[in-house]
Amino acid sequence: MARKAGDDCKFRQRDVQAAIKAAHNAGLESFRIEIDKRGTISVVPLAAAETEPRQQETSSEWDKDL
Repeated sequence: MARKAGDDCKFRQRDVQAAIKAAHNAGLESFRIEIDKRGTISVVPLAAAETEPRQQETSSEWDKDL
């Protein structure tokens, strides 16, 4: 896809797809992709605690009333 005049984007979708593919090939199952203002793409592995769903806090008196 051609870029528009004045487009300040420093990366392309295919760059992100390549980063995701590389992460999968490296054996990562849970990770996130970060892109800074300069367009640097980073793959950040996530710890198990970051990928598990958070437990809701204990119910309050309002929850019981509702």
